[in-house]
Amino acid sequence: MLASMADGATDYQRSARYRRHSWYGTKPLVKRLLAQPGIHTLMRGAAAALGDRIHCERLPAPARLREVTATMAGVTFVMLRPDRCIVAKELYWGDGRRPRPEDQFALDVFAALARDARLVLDVGAYTGVFSLVAARVSPEARVHAFEVVPDVAHAAQENVAANGLTGQVTVHSEGIGSEGDTVVIAPGTGGSALPDFYSTKLHFANGVPVDVRSLDAFVAEINVPPPAVVKIDVEGTENVVLEHAQSFLASHRPDILCEILLESDTAGVQAALAPHGYRFYRVERGALSPQPDLVPSWEFRDWLFTPRSSSELAARGIPVA
Repeated sequence: MLASMADGATDYQRSARYRRHSWYGTKPLVKRLLAQPGIHTLMRGAAAALGDRIHCERLPAPARLREVTATMAGVTFVMLRPDRCIVAKELYWGDGRRPRPEDQFALDVFAALARDARLVLDVGAYTGVFSLVAARVSPEARVHAFEVVPDVAHAAQENVAANGLTGQVTVHSEGIGSEGDTVVIAPGTGGSALPDFYSTKLHFANGVPVDVRSLDAFVAEINVPPPAVVKIDVEGTENVVLEHAQSFLASHRPDILCEILLESDTAGVQAALAPHGYRFYRVERGALSPQPDLVPSWEFRDWLFTPRSSSELAARGIPVA
């Protein structure tokens, strides 16, 4: 079945939102200019002088830089093409870590939970930073990364190969949601960077068909026992992912790191988790904050859903406020 959540909607690539996001077509040119050696040196000096007053991670990396080394959670790995990969660019500006403290803390929490995992599922993997961290901290884990944008999935596969992890990490150019659906997605070519915000909710008049799997069907197929850890970053369709993961949630009770946006269906997410005894922790700067309900925050987008208590998390070295 063709999953077309936006049937009849405006083609995203012709929408006002797309034009604003691309700075009305000028963004690639500006980024190329700022990435040139002399100009970039001046820009980096200005960024250092301004410090926290600017978001340096939004600035381009040097034009000739082909890979960045990340160091976190006691492991190292490389990510390719900071000129195209938003995460690799952030790692450049953060000297091997993500510059926003809450983003880096989310990775650290995920790494702590993945150390004992036998199964890691990276849903909405982008170029694979969570998959790479998980594979490094848990060499015995089987890691599966799912990315719905074809060119982005290809970049994730290149990162896996660059780190010698092809035998451990499998990249799937698929979406996760309702089993048997198909979505039409723009491949991700062009633009100033590989897109990190495409989802099955966007409508593309021209694109490629991409299959959608459910977590229930996929986990039953691979038959890997718990413990399991999951990351979900699907730009507002988290409820669909979890609604079609009920058997998996019951059998594995995975720890779930999930991005929740202001427009996310939080009621649907809570309803999907309710039968399984999950607790909610908001990922803040350096600590998790227990919350009775799932209330989106503009400042803190990542949440940990887990059956674990605060004391159990603290015993694993994860600070809880």
